[in-house]
Amino acid sequence: MTTTLPRTADPRAPVLPPARGEISAAFAGRLRGRPGALPGPREVAAADPYGEDVQLALHLCYELHYRGFDGVPDDAEWDPELLRGRALLEERFEEALRDGCPGARTPAEVFDALLTEPPDGRGVSRHLLRDGTLTHLREHAVLRSVHQLRESDPQAWVLPRLGGRAKAAMATVLYDEFGAGRPERVHAGLYADLMDALGLDPRYGHYLPVIGAAALAPTNLMSLLGLRRAHRGALVGHFAVLETTSPPAASWHAAALRRCGVGEAAVRYYDEHVEADAVHEQLVRHEVVGGLLADEPELAADVVFGAEATVLLEDALGEAVVSAWEQGSSALLAPVEEES
Repeated sequence: MTTTLPRTADPRAPVLPPARGEISAAFAGRLRGRPGALPGPREVAAADPYGEDVQLALHLCYELHYRGFDGVPDDAEWDPELLRGRALLEERFEEALRDGCPGARTPAEVFDALLTEPPDGRGVSRHLLRDGTLTHLREHAVLRSVHQLRESDPQAWVLPRLGGRAKAAMATVLYDEFGAGRPERVHAGLYADLMDALGLDPRYGHYLPVIGAAALAPTNLMSLLGLRRAHRGALVGHFAVLETTSPPAASWHAAALRRCGVGEAAVRYYDEHVEADAVHEQLVRHEVVGGLLADEPELAADVVFGAEATVLLEDALGEAVVSAWEQGSSALLAPVEEES
């Protein structure tokens, strides 16, 4: 069964999606102005930190710091009750991440390991390169849209928290991500062009109702790390992983898109990342990470946590997506129709 998603009255803000459990229903209800208490410590502690309910509730809270939701007042961003509730969800999420991360390595060891690609790699990019269909490419574009239509917005929050080499290098990388002064080259806009070329609706947040928890979790991690100054080291470690792993994955995506004959407008986003992120990887690792640790060496463990948490969630997403495709199923909560 396919689903046609509603059109929002505000072209910049998505509509609130359906709840996926009692926790997300309570947060959505408060955003809609309905009375009722938000879940407390007991309810949150009993919930699956990686489950649909918690991850959607976190996304609802974090989206208030981006474009918000259609019909939700801007002041909801600083609603004390929402912030208290969000803190409980974050604590549950972060606790699970720390339990799942080894944490006994140096930053150099973590990033060196990322440069070795196993020959039998099972990730999404490898699958798309070898066996990907147009349907798989469209579903992957939908799954990643929750982040890619924001591009580096979560990472930009770290700029005021850095100094010296780290700040200068981070600003250089982000300048490229935001188009280097050319609006037509903003990476989020290139991703919207990719979606349009694949027959998808490129509007921000449009596909949130069909994007599952496995894809929401990596995006929520970005917001968690970006919004908290205490996590500046982890945000840098997270960003270094993205920039280190991007060039090979982008080249495989571009090859898969060309094999399926979707046209150059769909490929431009990945072509841009093949070249740009190869340079960014060196800047981030040696100047952003290196500069931060030269200034604050005590943040080394935080850099490792951010990197390992990113790998943990990306691997979980890749496994869920590839498993669904290998079973002939959709990787989305519901398949989507091609937009007319």
